[in-house]
Order: sequence, then C-alpha cells, then structure tokens
Amino acid sequence: MNEASIPKLVQDDEWLKPYQRQIEERMQMYNIRLNSICRRHGSLEECANGFARMGFNRDAATGEWVYREWAPGARELFLIGDFNGWDRAATPMQRNGGMWEVRLPADALHHGSRVKVHVVGADLERRDRMPAWIRFTEQDAKTFDYCGIIWEPDAPHRWQNTDWTPERVQTPFIYECHIGMAGEEERIHSYREFADNVLPRIAELGYNTVQVMAVQEHPYYGSFGYHVSSFFAPCNRFGTPDDLKYLIDTAHGLGIAVLLDVVHSHAVKNMAEGLNNFDGSGGQYFKAGERDARHPDWDSCLFDYGRDEVIEFLLSNLRWWLQEFRFDGFRFDGVTSMLYLHHGHEPFTDLGCYFNNQVNTEAVTYLQLAATLVHRLRPGVIVIAEDMSGMPGLCRPVEEGGFGFTHRLAMGLPDYWIKLLKEKKDEEWSVGDIWYTLINRRYREANIAYVESHDQALVGDKTIAFRLMDAEMYTHMSCSMQSLVIDRGMALHKMIRLVTLAAGGEGWLNFMGNEFGHPEWIDFPRVGNGNSYKYCRRQWSLVDNGLLRYRFLNEFDKAMVKLARETNLLASGYAQPLNMDEDNRVMAFTRGGLVFVFNWNGERALADYLLPAPEHGEWRVALDSDDARFGGFARQDHSVNHFTDNNQRLSLYLLPRTVMVLERV
Repeated sequence: MNEASIPKLVQDDEWLKPYQRQIEERMQMYNIRLNSICRRHGSLEECANGFARMGFNRDAATGEWVYREWAPGARELFLIGDFNGWDRAATPMQRNGGMWEVRLPADALHHGSRVKVHVVGADLERRDRMPAWIRFTEQDAKTFDYCGIIWEPDAPHRWQNTDWTPERVQTPFIYECHIGMAGEEERIHSYREFADNVLPRIAELGYNTVQVMAVQEHPYYGSFGYHVSSFFAPCNRFGTPDDLKYLIDTAHGLGIAVLLDVVHSHAVKNMAEGLNNFDGSGGQYFKAGERDARHPDWDSCLFDYGRDEVIEFLLSNLRWWLQEFRFDGFRFDGVTSMLYLHHGHEPFTDLGCYFNNQVNTEAVTYLQLAATLVHRLRPGVIVIAEDMSGMPGLCRPVEEGGFGFTHRLAMGLPDYWIKLLKEKKDEEWSVGDIWYTLINRRYREANIAYVESHDQALVGDKTIAFRLMDAEMYTHMSCSMQSLVIDRGMALHKMIRLVTLAAGGEGWLNFMGNEFGHPEWIDFPRVGNGNSYKYCRRQWSLVDNGLLRYRFLNEFDKAMVKLARETNLLASGYAQPLNMDEDNRVMAFTRGGLVFVFNWNGERALADYLLPAPEHGEWRVALDSDDARFGGFARQDHSVNHFTDNNQRLSLYLLPRTVMVLERV
C-alpha cells in the first residue's frame, strides 16, 4: 500500500496499524456527513448558522418577528407570552414539514418580552415549553417558573478589545472558575463582579486563559452547570448576556482568553425548562428507548448525533458562543460518555477497546465536525476534551485521522495524586512511579496537566491542601504559629504542583483558589445543608491576609507560572530524566533548558549531591520552594552559582521536601 494513502495517525504510531481500517472508516464517515451537510446548507459554517433561521429573529426586509421551531412529531404549536396575555390558542404556528413558524408584527415583541411555546405533542399531552433556541431566560423568584426573554436592548454591549485573537495564547495556563461562587459573600455572585474583582487576580498570577463553568442555562444550581436546559442562553443567575460580554471583553483587555465549558454530552431531563420530549414523540433531540435515552449515572438525556437537525442545533450552538460572545474556545465536557455506548463503564485494557462496536461512531463524527467548524470560525481556538479513556488521535487533526481537539485533560494525574495521598505516606512514594505517571501520554497529543480541578473540590472529596493539612488549616495557618503538619503540607503542595506542571503536559490548569490552598470543599446550597452558601464561595480574604500562610502558596504559584511562561517550558517537548534515585528519593529532570531537582525525602538533607547536567557551564537557582517568600526557611544561598565538573555534573545541596530549579547562566 502507498504510504501516502495511510492516515498520518497510523504512520506516526505503528501500534495503530491493526486498526487502520477502522480509522479510515471514521474518516470516510466524516467526509460523507460533511458532504451531506454541504449539499443541504451550502457549507459547514452555514449549517452552524441555525440561530439566524431558528428561534426568534427579525425579517431583514420587513422588521417582522419570525419564530421557528423544529417539532416533527407535534400536533400543534402556539406561541404564548405577555404579548397575547398567555392565551394558549391566540397565536397558532404553521407547520412546514417538521418545522413550525409564526410571524408577528415588528412591535409585537420588544426587549424583555416573556415568551413560551405551547406544544400539543405526538402523545396528545399539552405542555408549555421553553423555546429551544431561546437566547435568555428568567426565573420567577416566587414560583421558580422559567420564561424565555426577548433580548434586544437599545444600547447593547460595545466591544472595546476588538483586536483580540486567541492566537495570542500559544500555551494555555488555565484558571478554571465558577462565576456564582467566585466571591466571598454567602450568595451568588455576578459576571460583572467576576470581571472587576477576580480577573485582575488571575492576570496578576500570570494565567492567560480562564475556563468558565456553568454558563449555559441550567435549572439546578447544584449541578455545577452540567444539566443544561437552554443551550443558547447564558445563565441568568449571574446577570445578563451583556454582563457576560463585559466579562469576556474585560478578560481580553487583560490578555486573557476565555473558554466555555460546553456541555454537548447530555441535557437535563426536565421538560418544563429543557428539551426533553419536546414534541411528545419520546425522542426528537435525544435517543429514544429506555436503554439509549438516559445516562446511567447522570439521569440525563442523551443526544441523537445521527439526526441532521440535532447536528445543526449543536454546531450552531458552538458558533453562537464564538460569534455572539467571542469566546476563544471550548472545554468539551463528558467526551468519554459521548465516545462510547457504554459511556466509559467498561475498562480500556488494550487498543482494541477504542475501535470495537462499543464506539459511538455518530458521536465521533459529530466531534470531528465540531472541531473542524470552530477551527474555521476562530483561528487559534483552543478545544479541550474531557476524556478519561485515552482515545488515540483525539488531539490530532481530522485530516490525519484524528478528532481535531487541540488538547486533552490529563485526567489520570489528579486521580493518581489522590490515590497516592490516600494510600501511602509520602515517605513511601516511588519517584520512578511518579515520573512514569507524569510522562505517560499519547504521542504528539497535547495534554493539559493538573493536580486538581473542581471535581476534586466537591463535597465528599478533598483538595490536595485539605488532604495534606486537614484540620490544622483551621488552627495553624498563622505565620506566628509552628506546625509540622502545616510545614509538611505546604512543602508537598508546592512540590506536587510544580512537578505536575513541569513534566505532565503541554498546558496547565488550576481551579480557582487551589493556588493558595483554599480550605474545605465545595457544597452547593441544598436541602441537606439548609440551603447554605457557606461552602459555595471563595475566601479571598485568606490569601489577602498577610498574617496567614496562604499568601506563600499564592506567591509560589505566581512564580511557578511566571517561570514556565518566560521559558516557554510547556512548548519545549517532553521532560527528559537526569536521575531517578529511589534510595535517596531524588527526582531530577530537564525541560526547556531548565533543571528540576526534587528531594522527596522528608527528613534527610543531601550534601554534595552529584547530578548529571544537560550542559557544561555555570548554573544558577531560578526557583527554590524553600525561599522565605514561599513560606520556606531560606536555607540556600542563592548568590552562589553552581558549576559543572569535568564529568558534566553539578554538586548540589538538597534540602528535605524541597524543589530547586536551575537555569544556565
């Protein structure tokens, strides 16, 4: 066979040769679906312009309102709202195949008008529903009932940073955040508060990307935004669409890209607020039938990626957020659930697990189309997959046989650290095991390394800081107090984060507050906690208080990110080992011209420790976790540089539970 005809993904990885046929079939299915879309709509981009055709739009020629809805199984549809006194029979819609349409005078609806659609379904049930393509919603404070809101302000947001492009972010340093819990008060906080109060903190820390959770409208606050009801509407709890635009505009002005945590893996099962059983047919947007209709863990609806109208809806959703709100990319939630019919419930023991009949080929094609679309619409876009399965090719171009994502989350890393902290004392850790876990990833596929995300901070779990220091965080974080538990915990917190950043991937992610060891878990207000917001907020006063040790961890995080960005560390290939010394528990490696030396030993300092250097010459300390400004004991003299001997070795003094980074002079 001509090598040029072999997918590049297979050419680069000989282990995939037995699965060449399956990879080629995926590429063929993608091309068939793309050609079908182009025949139907003219282009992929025009297919994704569905929001200009569906939902509420004005006729460009007459100014009339045109409302369209896809409901192929429905018997009747009626537009209802405050414009017609909520009369369920006053404004019938006309069927055209599976589409329904109604036209209204230009002045019938205005900014702030409340609307719903009354559906007589295929099952003859009558239900008031939220319009599927609605762009803003509002919840009644007394009845908790949701309404669609016409959003057409007289003075919409005027973008200030129009020259911004995500291409400015070559390597993402991501600050994962949740708007509602981003303030200190025990309440829900707003887009504008986040823009004014939190974004400057993120910029000061050196992060160049924020990943915003829970933006797509969701009826249950405690779902963390993962049970979406209205896919085109920004969450009303945090403010208006223009408030969200202000946040993104402000971020761009600070040199920060903004990613949307997008949920296309499933949807909330609620019928009053969401898409479930919209036309009464039992399916429509979602799979029909008991086995396929619900996610076994999330009790939510699973999209039917085989239907043209569903693909149009989801692709248009991506274009909407990119075009209307100027997001710089997406973190796709639940990709593992999408990729496999078993939703990740079966073990991935060999490569065959990625190419068998349990792979959801329709979802594979959708993800390839989605990645192709966003790359075309926004050059430099960041597209991250939350996949724990390790699907080969996920972060390779579609034309090479891949999926087109730019990065995947290195989900095994936080799992590894938590398992290690749960099961072993740090005196029992193997440096070789840590090293292998950090560097074990798909060839030529970029990973976002992280120690913990929001998942590890939820109630029932513990953050790394809380696992290390636990109850003493309540009593001994004062700079004036001595605590061996706190000293150990802070030392390991710094080391774990730096080794993961330096060796674990091609990008970095931190959940807000974890950079300074935010104590306690996240617990959303619910019946079980008396609807309390006590644990659903970020206590910035802890890190701002100069008398507490949290500021030391914050300073270390800032220095760590600064060093990585200035040296272009994460774009410099894999880290290379220099020494993995199990006896002394020393780990040393080089990356980006830097030398990282970790002494994981908690008791023993190592004098005159000989370490092979990547180059002859003079080396100086670029970062030392034992610095006083990081809460250390300042036991090293950084005015003294280090010189290699005739055997190209450095002689170093390694303090217990510290990391030192050296750079060549």
